[in-house]
Amino acid sequence: MHFFSADRTATGAAVRSIRPAPCSRSVVESLRAHAGTRVPFSVEFNPPRDAAGEARLWRAVRQFERMHPAFVSMTYGAGGSTKDRTARITRQLAQQTTLLPVAHLTAVGHGLAELRALVGSYADCGIRNILVLRGDPPGDPLGEWRKHPDGVTYAEELVRIVRDLGDFNVGVASFPEGHHRSPDLATDTAFLAAKLRAGADYSITQMFFDIEHYLRLRDRVAAHDPIEGAKPIIPELMPITSLRTVQRAVELSGRAVPAPVLDRLRKAAGDGPEENREAVRAAGIEIATEMAQRLIAEGAPCLHFITLNFAKATSEVLTNLGYEVTAAPLSA
Repeated sequence: MHFFSADRTATGAAVRSIRPAPCSRSVVESLRAHAGTRVPFSVEFNPPRDAAGEARLWRAVRQFERMHPAFVSMTYGAGGSTKDRTARITRQLAQQTTLLPVAHLTAVGHGLAELRALVGSYADCGIRNILVLRGDPPGDPLGEWRKHPDGVTYAEELVRIVRDLGDFNVGVASFPEGHHRSPDLATDTAFLAAKLRAGADYSITQMFFDIEHYLRLRDRVAAHDPIEGAKPIIPELMPITSLRTVQRAVELSGRAVPAPVLDRLRKAAGDGPEENREAVRAAGIEIATEMAQRLIAEGAPCLHFITLNFAKATSEVLTNLGYEVTAAPLSA
């Protein structure tokens, strides 16, 4: 790792600063650079479970590379279950592609020494952008959250740790409907503002299907803290290709699909023993396109797409929006 001389936090603990590669662009800088005639877009990958899944991921990576997203992120997996694979592939994205990778970092299952070492390993391969999350408990994402004996309790603490380590661009999560552990929206808004004040430069929302929830989130943060409310809040979208998949996704988030959206998907799925995947997929692309159009009209700083390691659905939405998509997606 590359270290500066030790300095100290407000509590007096020694902290070694890590120097990311100077040529690495931050997410905020990339958003500005991509903000021309079109709102920037970004994509999210998931760590694959096996060799076949990894091959599919890299096919999607190369397709998206030709589309020039503002950045790409690699998730951690439930409870940090894929942390080693996540770290390896994120480093490969930095070293072997022209994409701007954002590394996920969660508090689940990590002590402070391991967290600092992981940040250092990212810095060594030029990764400057880190998305800080408290993370979900392993096994049951909606279950009781337990702090690592040598770790941290809140994402706000992790933001401060990363910022104390060096010149990193830090993102955090935001929740248009409020986090399922927050007692109310006011408390949830205060938590987000605290993460931003701690040094986060932007936030990426949890997946949602009601644009009003996103707009009200922006309003709440701006009213709570106008300075922090000016930072980018990036909406996360998922083009639905399967009713079963989206139902599982919302179960893990503790939120429900709005009735009008669910009705459209169920109508497309049909009454047979198996859903009409082609019809559901068409409806899902249409819904994602409509949401993106509204978000663009409302001034969203970027469109962040959950891809499930496929390029085709996202590229179809972008094409519907008038983006020039130069890739030729192979599947899904």
